[in-house]
Amino acid sequence: MTETMARSPAITDQGLTRWVQLGLGLVCMMAISSPQYVWTLFTKPIGTALGVAPASLQVTFSLLIVLQTFFSPFQGWLVDKFGPRLLIGVGGLLSGLSWVFASYASSLTMLYLTYGLIGGLGTGIVYVGVVGQMVGWFPDRRGFAAGVVAAGYGMGAIVTTFPITNSLVAVGYQMTLLQYGAVFALIGLLAALGLKPAPMSAAMKADAPGVSTGTMLRSPIFWLMFAMMTMMSTSGLMVTSQMAAFAGEFGITQAVVWGLAALPLALTIDRFTNGLTRPFFGWVSDKIGRENTMCLAFALEGVAMALWLACRGDPVLFVLLSGVVFFGWGEIFSLFPSTLTDTFGTRNATRNYGCLYMAQGIGAIFGGPMASLLHEATGTWTPVFGVAITADLLTAVLAITLLKPLRAKYMRAR
Repeated sequence: MTETMARSPAITDQGLTRWVQLGLGLVCMMAISSPQYVWTLFTKPIGTALGVAPASLQVTFSLLIVLQTFFSPFQGWLVDKFGPRLLIGVGGLLSGLSWVFASYASSLTMLYLTYGLIGGLGTGIVYVGVVGQMVGWFPDRRGFAAGVVAAGYGMGAIVTTFPITNSLVAVGYQMTLLQYGAVFALIGLLAALGLKPAPMSAAMKADAPGVSTGTMLRSPIFWLMFAMMTMMSTSGLMVTSQMAAFAGEFGITQAVVWGLAALPLALTIDRFTNGLTRPFFGWVSDKIGRENTMCLAFALEGVAMALWLACRGDPVLFVLLSGVVFFGWGEIFSLFPSTLTDTFGTRNATRNYGCLYMAQGIGAIFGGPMASLLHEATGTWTPVFGVAITADLLTAVLAITLLKPLRAKYMRAR
């Protein structure tokens, strides 16, 4: 942002308040992260208990993400209208209770309705609401602020991966869902009670008045970003939802690395790098530009996935490269919202990002059941990885060759 914005009294007067809000937003995001990022640990025990095929079970994951994203514009409007405390508190409560209710699911339909539908609606309110609030609280550091709270979503499962793995063995998946769901609901609700609406000072409005959601939807820049985020979401969510499945096929499930089980170790490292990348590349993009950073990060994921596939039989490299893959993927949740807000302004930031966030839902369909069906049809994960790698590299090229000149032209004319 400009020097004027960086020194704006409206920003400096908020002082400690906006950093407290950032911390509370981070906790809210951590409380809703496990349903997505440890789902792969539940697929085998739930699938065995319910007697369902992998592709049918993965619909649960897709429903979680689709419901989380497709209602985001409406949820963003609700947060803007009624304030973050009420809506994000309800979202955190629903997200945790979805696990509590799922612990009693005796059929695939009930699993869809609890883990998928209720969980998706709850996490969607929290995610889009928190990101929208933070880009408003930090107009001078949008990439960094969006990256920090997005890191909470990416890293939150660090503290739960090994405990949930152990709990699944000790008490089974139903009691694990019940106990952890109750804890997540309580934490999310308590953190949300301290949230306050982001200020919209005259200085902020003068610098970035913003356009309506309808105007944004008529811009080719939005639809280019939507296509790019869909492709990146597809590759990352394929790994997130299918990792336990292809780790088993690669012979990694029973492997031990540095004295720890390879799969939960990889998932723990993934959560760390998936969180770290969000503020890191958000900060980088504040320095060298959004599109340049996109090209660098997206290409990193594509190359890392290619090496991962090539070295799939080596447990140590499987663990290490999985971390690099997520380091190249997780930053989409800081780069896309900050780029969108830079382009179309802060006035409708929450609602506008809700529209873009729907791309994550489409990516969940391609990366979840569609990827599973492609694997079933071909008998190997190689073509699935091939699609994901191609999507990563294509998106990296589009960031520089198409998005960058289009945005530059739009910003000059604004």
